[in-house]
Amino acid sequence: MRARHPELVIELVLSNSLDNLLQRDADVAIRMVEPDQQALVVRKIGSIALGLHAHREYLERQGAPLDLADLSRHSVIGFDRPSPAIRAMAQRMAQRVPGFLETPFALRTDSDLAQLAAIEAGFGVGICQIPLARRNSGLVRLLPDSLELSMGVWVAMHEDLRSTPRCRAVFDGLVAGLSAYVAEVPPAITESA
Repeated sequence: MRARHPELVIELVLSNSLDNLLQRDADVAIRMVEPDQQALVVRKIGSIALGLHAHREYLERQGAPLDLADLSRHSVIGFDRPSPAIRAMAQRMAQRVPGFLETPFALRTDSDLAQLAAIEAGFGVGICQIPLARRNSGLVRLLPDSLELSMGVWVAMHEDLRSTPRCRAVFDGLVAGLSAYVAEVPPAITESA
């Protein structure tokens, strides 16, 4: 994006919180839950497949879980406070895998980046994006037949910004880049939204 628009200044806020685009907390946002505010330009990108992963070194020390119930003997990495995206996923999971969300977490963090870093460091087992995990040869997907999730992805901005060149360039660039990323591994589960 910067190569095409060298004057563009990007302020990147990495957070699981939902900034209010109507109050201009952000110009453009990537959301993992469908935006429901009015007066937004929204583009659904698709869904990203998620799965359980652990680093090879962790699996050499602890072995691989045999099933979801066996996760209780593992160091599971998870969230601290459920975000709207996690609550939506939890509802889908509760229907398909009762009791999964009661698995005690050995590490709790609301930062997706910290969770990924902990998985990559061999701390334990956690959920991460399958396309992202495939980029790290040290990560192993676990129990693919027992746990398949997908997470919707939307790009949104206030409708008043659609004719602002810098905002439109960022919006279109994010749509193109995320669409290519999502296409790397089709989601295992089709979302209704």
